[in-house]
Amino acid sequence: MRAALLIAIGTAALALTGCAGAATTPAARPTAPVIAPGRPGEAARTLAPDEAATAVPSPTADAADVVFMQDMIVHHRQALDMSTPAATRAASEEVKRLAARIAATQEPEIQAMIRWLRGQGQRVPEHHDAHHAMPGMATPEQMSALNAARGAEFDRLYLRLMIAHHMGAITMAAGELEKGSHTTVQELAQDISVSQTAEVNRMRRIQAAG
Repeated sequence: MRAALLIAIGTAALALTGCAGAATTPAARPTAPVIAPGRPGEAARTLAPDEAATAVPSPTADAADVVFMQDMIVHHRQALDMSTPAATRAASEEVKRLAARIAATQEPEIQAMIRWLRGQGQRVPEHHDAHHAMPGMATPEQMSALNAARGAEFDRLYLRLMIAHHMGAITMAAGELEKGSHTTVQELAQDISVSQTAEVNRMRRIQAAG
């Protein structure tokens, strides 16, 4: 599902570029009930003809969608900064595997989000854009401590910081699902919420076993 979603984000971005100059025609007024898909995690519902024009989820991005994608790129980049050193600094093989999975998952998501923003004509954030207001982000002092740690101390710090980091991403995804409108962005937010919740549970099990 994750791979299909990333392909869909890229395809949508290309379609936006290709259709920029196409002529538009007024949509026909619906004359029969319409089945409207719900937001991710919600059931579809039947709409009366008068509801259909406004109730179907929109493929048009709003400000919340753009901010979510910009902020999540910065958020994911810090996760990569935290996870990449685990291969040589972690003591636990399970921590190493977890960090490798996080890096392998979030790098393609970053690239997909960049493509989506470019397709929308929006700014792509720099690697070290300000992120103080984002939930779950590690402070510079915490990152310095993690970078200096080795062995079991790295494992302990990594798990503590990454659990907080993932919980922050889940909070951001919930905000997108509440305020956003673009179906592709909402699907990505739902996927992030589900996958990172599972990883938080895994990290807590590793902590408990240690």
